[in-house]
Amino acid sequence: MLSQIEVLRPTANASLARVALFDFDGTISLIRSGWFDVMVPMMVEPLLELQTGESEEELTALVEEYVGQLTGRQTIYQMIEFTEQLKKRGAEPLDPLEYKHIYLERLSDKIKNRIAALESEATPPDEMMVPGSRLLLEALHERGMTMYLASGTDQPFMRAEAKLLQVEHFFEGGCFGALDDYESFSKKILIEKIICESGFLGSEFLGFGDGFVEIQNVKEVGGVAVGVATDEPECRQVDLVKRKRLVSVGADWIVPNFSAHEELLSVLFP
Repeated sequence: MLSQIEVLRPTANASLARVALFDFDGTISLIRSGWFDVMVPMMVEPLLELQTGESEEELTALVEEYVGQLTGRQTIYQMIEFTEQLKKRGAEPLDPLEYKHIYLERLSDKIKNRIAALESEATPPDEMMVPGSRLLLEALHERGMTMYLASGTDQPFMRAEAKLLQVEHFFEGGCFGALDDYESFSKKILIEKIICESGFLGSEFLGFGDGFVEIQNVKEVGGVAVGVATDEPECRQVDLVKRKRLVSVGADWIVPNFSAHEELLSVLFP
């Protein structure tokens, strides 16, 4: 059987790690799977209406690129970029927060049945998680790792969804998400706060994420990082677009999921 783990830096390991920082959506949770296919058309439609001569294909490629590049940051940043693209084309856009609310309404409509199924216990939590997530979290918890959950999704939503998936108890360090005062929170700010207030060193961080932001932030402080290139919602093979972005910011390993969690642990902690 071929290994699911792509080793990008053979000398890397997590032997010094005491802190595990996890992204949420696409890394652990699949509740919001398909968000990309909600956000992109929402932005392409108004851009196409401006009749700039750009084709739908060209505008879709443009939007997919910046939405993907900003994945992992708070949703508001994707909306800010969207308003900039509208301005460039002569439009007078709404406030980015208004576009965020439109997007969240559309996404809520897409995922409401998933939420309801989890709430009623019709769907087991693990069916809405990246394969192997719970076993990996349990193993890291047993190793005594202090774990943090950090998301670009609004904090009340991600905390509620972490509770529905029954994973919030793993994150004794805390669960942190986007705030209305968006400039007061980022994954970078969180990492700096943990280092400052908890006494951990940057080299003691182990990051997991499917967006390049959390990988970049962990690598910047000297930690090691697992790029989770989930091809949602099945998460059985590597998403090549995600992989390219994760590799570009220095991920040490690439995985499509955590099914091979035992092998991954042996690579991280040789």
